[in-house]
Amino acid sequence: MPISMAYASSKALYEECLLMAAVNAADLLSVRPKMTLDLMRRTGLDDDMLKRLVHDFYDRVRCDPLLGPVFAERVKDWDSHLETMVSFWSSVALMTGRYHGAPIPKHVPLPVETAHFERWLMLFRATAHDICPPAGATWVIERAERIAASIHISIKEAWRLHDRAGQSSPL
Repeated sequence: MPISMAYASSKALYEECLLMAAVNAADLLSVRPKMTLDLMRRTGLDDDMLKRLVHDFYDRVRCDPLLGPVFAERVKDWDSHLETMVSFWSSVALMTGRYHGAPIPKHVPLPVETAHFERWLMLFRATAHDICPPAGATWVIERAERIAASIHISIKEAWRLHDRAGQSSPL
């Protein structure tokens, strides 16, 4: 094997060992630890950073004049909600499999429209850029955009079906 390939191989192994040493196996709550470690390496994300992302993002949401009232009316236990959202984003961003909920049914009854999704994404993008390294921000933003689109489509479809059935709203 040429020296450059041996060096690259040993450097990659060394970096993997450093990453694994930095992450205590007991702290890595993942059903797919190898995949999670690879995503952590590629994105610079970890559970602590995702926790900061979620908490800072929801601090912004709670203060927002458009989104704040929607959440204030529905979220009574913020500690529990934030814990759930950290598990959700850990599953989404790091493939840990920690979240086992069903987000679509929880969002369909919400009184939200396109403007709410646009604001949610604007706040999420800004928070991700403030908290995460560039690769991590890009990674979570891409996923947030897909999630927002999926939830928005589901809500619009629920409204369409209720309108067709002669009901005024799915709320």
